[in-house]
Amino acid sequence: MKRVTWIAGLALCLLPAPGMAKNVTTETIQLETDGGSEAAPIPDDQLQIPQTATTPSSQNSDAPADLAPPQVLYNTAVLPKPVARMHAQLKEAAEYGDLQRIRMILESNELPPTLSFTEIGDPIDFLKESSGDGEGFEILAILADTLDSGFVHVDVGTPQEMYIWPYFARYPLQDLAPDQKVEMYRIITAGDFAEMEQFGAWTFYRVGIGPDGTLHYFVAGD
Repeated sequence: MKRVTWIAGLALCLLPAPGMAKNVTTETIQLETDGGSEAAPIPDDQLQIPQTATTPSSQNSDAPADLAPPQVLYNTAVLPKPVARMHAQLKEAAEYGDLQRIRMILESNELPPTLSFTEIGDPIDFLKESSGDGEGFEILAILADTLDSGFVHVDVGTPQEMYIWPYFARYPLQDLAPDQKVEMYRIITAGDFAEMEQFGAWTFYRVGIGPDGTLHYFVAGD
């Protein structure tokens, strides 16, 4: 049952005489219920308002850190024997301009390596058609220069583990040092590089060899 407690006396409700101001006495009324009195209001200076965290992403421990550039390798002696053998066979055939040896290497794979992101017919005919001279020698020169460059070992311990030439295919192009750019220009032109900078990735020829020595691709494009 509700109970009303009057703290102050009732206001006088007398009508004022004409010309006299009306005095009004204010009262404080406290309402109580059977469950107790209402909580007193909290002063504004003690009011705690929940706020959304605005921690910068750079300070967020859950944010992934920037990946460091991959280690660039030059010494082919560190390659597993199957990879070193495939690398040597490709390089020798390219330097000798021997397209038939290239054919034998391509056909030695369990699955044909990728030479294009579109369907092709005979792989040697395709290499000839892709070559500026029409005979395939320009493509073989590109292959030889590519295999002479530094390389990277990526995706270690995964099904996508690969040894890739040139390392530019997996290296941040904006982080290249001056000597690395000179090395890069032995393979591509400044015009090629400008296009790849705009695209944001290496799109020129690259070679990928699996840890078991399988040639997975010699391809250009994205």
